[in-house]
Amino acid sequence: MKQKPGGIRYSPPGGQGHAGLGATRGGDGMRIPAKAPDDSRQWARGTDARCKNSPACLALCLLVLLLTTTVLGYFGVEDLESALNFPGRVTGAALIVAAVITFLGAAAVVDHWTWRNFPYSGPVALVATFVALLSNVLLLVGILKDGDSNLYLALFCVLTAGSLGAVFAVWRTSVVIPAPKRVAATLIVTSLIAVGNFGYQNLFMPSQREADPVIRLTTGTPVTSRDHKAFSIPVDITMENRSEVAFYVLGDIFHAMGQRVPLSHKDRLRQQWRTDSGQWPSFEGANPLSRREIHHPGQLVEAQPWMPYGRWIDPGGTFSARMVVQLPMNTPYDEVTFYASASLARKDRMSVRDLKFEGYSWRQGTSTPGWVSQHKQWDALVFSGKIHESNAIDEHTRDRRTLTVYWRFGQQGADIMEAVTAHGADANSAETQLRYGIRGVQTGPVERTLWDIKSRR
Repeated sequence: MKQKPGGIRYSPPGGQGHAGLGATRGGDGMRIPAKAPDDSRQWARGTDARCKNSPACLALCLLVLLLTTTVLGYFGVEDLESALNFPGRVTGAALIVAAVITFLGAAAVVDHWTWRNFPYSGPVALVATFVALLSNVLLLVGILKDGDSNLYLALFCVLTAGSLGAVFAVWRTSVVIPAPKRVAATLIVTSLIAVGNFGYQNLFMPSQREADPVIRLTTGTPVTSRDHKAFSIPVDITMENRSEVAFYVLGDIFHAMGQRVPLSHKDRLRQQWRTDSGQWPSFEGANPLSRREIHHPGQLVEAQPWMPYGRWIDPGGTFSARMVVQLPMNTPYDEVTFYASASLARKDRMSVRDLKFEGYSWRQGTSTPGWVSQHKQWDALVFSGKIHESNAIDEHTRDRRTLTVYWRFGQQGADIMEAVTAHGADANSAETQLRYGIRGVQTGPVERTLWDIKSRR
């Protein structure tokens, strides 16, 4: 060990080096332990040389990077143009950025293996192969969780395995990262925190925020006919969307139920109360517990749609309609109860471009599941359409789902029922409600007594 003037020690070339380093660097930049046996250092140098000079390693890296660039670019451009929500657009932009990185990585791989014109082609190639591995793994996990396509599943399995091999091949060429490790670690940790915070506030939270429009129903002043043999009750219905997302109208229904409610001259027995409460599991037969009122089963007076299906209700928008229910003056009903309901789907979760009328449940050729027609006294109108997913990845990797809306009615009332099917099998309710944002909104019962009208002369 020699000493320079001023007391600074240095190691001559070819010496043992500083004791704190404990390693020497070969002529190709590969770090080799100073005390490693000669055969270990020869093996490391031989592996490095084989990786750099192997056409198979170069072909593997190029093929994986170019295929990944094509797939990510295809999904990214389609998502950026047609995704239904902000997270989908951000995902599309991220896929495009990843595709650009992998494409540049393919050029860096060629330079790193052959020309060596760019001093940082090795680190760029390593970063690009890692980005390709990360992207393919994430897409593979998404397909395993939600996808149905065996073709895309096999494709991303191959790309994931190939990306892992490409990362290993580039790493074995002993890429020297120019930035200090502490700086690189700081940048990585800071980037992960920023990405996580952005994703939580701008992607996760908006998608989890529930949005339920409100239906308001009010009755107007009854109008008597000229001959005083009939009367009509106007009913105003308003849909208010106070949320930040638009809704697609799948179906809607307004119906009025007539009831006979005579009064008893004495208090009813306790057992009669219990009998009334036993009807509450069925919404159509639910009546209040009363000491004097005797509620007979309600009967459907009128049912009709009040909104055109297939339209959008924009954020902050409203839709109003006026319905008129007409009855004869000598009607046996003592009161009329009004209901308004709608089946809606969030615009940022799905799109149904061809929802149309399919048929009637009582006609042959119309498929109606048992849970819709389990009661023989119920009939149904059937509407259906194909669902388009909210992003390009799900659109291509999931089998096409069919949305079916049943407009069911009978003597005991009317309602809207919906189902999402794939290959003829009903999807579970969690998928219907959470994934596609389907909501059933209802208002009522709004009761209106008829005694003041029937007492008119």
